[in-house]
This record gives sequence, C-alpha cells and structure tokens, in this order.
Amino acid sequence: MAQCVQCGDFTKFNGGLCFKCYKSKEGSEVAVLEQKEASPAVKASYPTKENNWVFNLIKGRIAETLVEQLFLSLGFQVFKYGMENTIPGIMELLKGVKDDVAMEIRRMPDLVVYKDGKAHFIEVKFRASGTFQLQDIDKNKDYPYQNALIVLVSKKHIKCISYQELSAGKEISPTCRNYLGSRKEFETDKEKIIDYCQYAVRFFENV
Repeated sequence: MAQCVQCGDFTKFNGGLCFKCYKSKEGSEVAVLEQKEASPAVKASYPTKENNWVFNLIKGRIAETLVEQLFLSLGFQVFKYGMENTIPGIMELLKGVKDDVAMEIRRMPDLVVYKDGKAHFIEVKFRASGTFQLQDIDKNKDYPYQNALIVLVSKKHIKCISYQELSAGKEISPTCRNYLGSRKEFETDKEKIIDYCQYAVRFFENV
C-alpha cells in the first residue's frame, strides 16, 4: 500500500502526500506567496558597470538585425561586414585592446548593401536619445570608411546621415528630418520604413 512520505498514512501514489498533508503544504505555500506580494516591490535592475558592455552589445545587435531585415525587404542584397562576421571570435580578444589595428577592425561598418549596381557601407547605431554627431564615430579624425552611411535607430525613428555630412558639421537630432526614407541613395519605401520604426519602438521602449 502506498504511504504518504510525510505522515505515513494511506495515499494513492508512491512517493506522494496524503490529502491532509497536501492541503497543509498548499496552505503554507499560499501564505508564503501572500507574504511576498505584501512586501515592497523591488525595482527592475539595470545593467551595472560590469555587464554594461554586454547590454550595449545586445542593443546593437537588435538594431543591426532590424536594419538588415529592412534593407532585405526593400529588395537590397545585404552582406554582413562587421568584425564579428568578417573575423569571427575576435570581439572578445579585442576587449580592452586599443592599438591602431584593433581600433580599425572595431570600426568596420556593419553591413554592405547592394542594389542596381551600387554598393554602400552601412554603419548601424542605436541611440535612445536620437542624437548622433561626428565625435560619436570619429573622435580622432581618422575614421577609415569616409564613404560610409550611418543608419541611426532610436525609440521613434530610423534616420540616416553620411560620414561626409557629419564631417561638414551636420548631425542627427530628435527633431531633424534625416529620415532613411528620404535618402536619394536608396529611394526607399517609406511605408515599410514606418513599419520598422514601429518595431524599433516595441523593442526599445524600455531601454
């Protein structure tokens, strides 16, 4: 005969509890849950200094994937070009390394897009603030990809500016009209870009 593992009384299943012990255990669990619910709410934890690098990496990957899929939906061929794709595994090795070669590898544009006989370097950035300036990509005035286009993903928009425009003193701000759909290089479908902007809002609304 099966016995309760707690009190030894009859039970239906080997290794189980009888009805009395089961109800007693259930009651204690309810009390614990109620006590937890009554305690002050704990604020959501945000990345610390130690894991901030990983957090920013994840945000960047999401933004890059979003832009990659956007260009694919617009009929472009898209090639992943950044250091993670061209030289797999090197990202971890270069953490903290600041020599010239390491810096140039880090600055490789994320994507190459191609359509109608024209190719473009695309550097994808995410900024919750919706702002981007020359110093964000070229602090030492030695950026090697001077024909690159920077696609900025924010919580509300997808905007685009060329390195040459940044060098000339222009920048992306929350109120500027540098929308990706307005770039003459792409003649893109504005409705699809709006769809992807909505994806960005959903992914980054709590960032």
